[in-house]
Amino acid sequence: MTSANLYRHRWLLIRLPIVLAALALAALAWWWLYPMPQATLTISTGQADGAYQRHAQQYVDAFARRGIVLKVLESEGSTTNLERLQATPPRADLALVQGGFGWSSAPGTAAAREGWTVQTLGCVDIEVLWLFSQDRPLTSLLELVGKRVAAGPEGSGHRAMLKRLLKQLHLTPDQIALSDLSGLAARDALAQHRVDAVFMVASPSAPGVAALLSSPGIHLASLRRTTAISERNNYLEPRLLPEDAMGPHQPPQDISVLTTPTHLLVRQGLDPALKRIATAVAVEVHGSATPFLLAGEFPYLRFSDFPSAPEARQVLSQGLEGLEAVLPFWWAQLLQRLLVIGVPLLLLSLLLSRLVPAWVRWRLENRVTRWYGELRFIENDLAANAVNLGGMDLSRIHARLNAMEIAIVGEGLPPELAQRCYTLRQHVHFVRRRIGEYRGR
Repeated sequence: MTSANLYRHRWLLIRLPIVLAALALAALAWWWLYPMPQATLTISTGQADGAYQRHAQQYVDAFARRGIVLKVLESEGSTTNLERLQATPPRADLALVQGGFGWSSAPGTAAAREGWTVQTLGCVDIEVLWLFSQDRPLTSLLELVGKRVAAGPEGSGHRAMLKRLLKQLHLTPDQIALSDLSGLAARDALAQHRVDAVFMVASPSAPGVAALLSSPGIHLASLRRTTAISERNNYLEPRLLPEDAMGPHQPPQDISVLTTPTHLLVRQGLDPALKRIATAVAVEVHGSATPFLLAGEFPYLRFSDFPSAPEARQVLSQGLEGLEAVLPFWWAQLLQRLLVIGVPLLLLSLLLSRLVPAWVRWRLENRVTRWYGELRFIENDLAANAVNLGGMDLSRIHARLNAMEIAIVGEGLPPELAQRCYTLRQHVHFVRRRIGEYRGR
């Protein structure tokens, strides 16, 4: 295909392929380099009557307002939640996990074995180590020896925490009869004397905690040496639970308790935009006051037991920024991709659509200029050797002119260059007449 034919059909042969290539690159970048975030997330929580489940239901509503579907998976507790996040492939995108499963995890736990493939979006709640009993309040975990204790099922944070504390006291699991009951079921078992104590790691807002605190004849333990225990376990912190902090006579007096933070975890490979939105949701859901923190203090990243997500630090310090701050989530993501992918490719397409035809035209004009130069060379040759030119020389020059004229006609220059082509052919005829004059002398 000649350059003249290419230029003559430049809309079909140049500009249309450029547009199609730009669309193909945009589609490739959209689906591979910068895909839209997933529309459905999964969060692993806890047992049906726990605080984790209540938090998750609030997350469902907050995500729904942003056009994202959140599926809630019940679980035995923090151990199962962390395993779901770190599974291959992941079985959850978000999870609520109590303190003690991150930096402070003992060797052999799931986090230590598989490495850090999760991040925290913030500490969203404070959980208390609750120990309830009948007849009289307990003051030490050593008093559990030989008793039946409801500590939640295997995989729950309750049981994992109790086993860790008992090990530090050099107690073996066979010295205590552990039951899988937790929450409301544990309250009923304690009231019916089917267990002697209930150990829970739960938020003050958990339904099971409120039920146990309000049950007559059930006492909350006031553990001694809480400071010493917290020094051995840096994920624990002693706090004062004030009298009536959770309602009338709940608790009936100021009690020193051990607390640990609740982490909202996210798998590391989740889309950064979804991490930012999840952090904003946590700020919305957990912004109210609690018995231990003032309104607006949750969520926070200080004393985090897990590596924090950069997106969480950004949102907690500055809030949502750019398009995400003023537009609904999906419109913001769509417009971001149009700006990041569409605008550069559009500008590149426009530039190539002008440069490539201009380059082809320049080649054509350069070819006409070369013909003019060759014609000028022939004229100079005729003028310099007018006396010495013989028949063979004139025939050779005439053949060159014929070849030039055939090339000019066969090139089929576009209308934009027709005037120059017509003028060039006139000059060829003029030189041909001069050759005829030389032959007639």
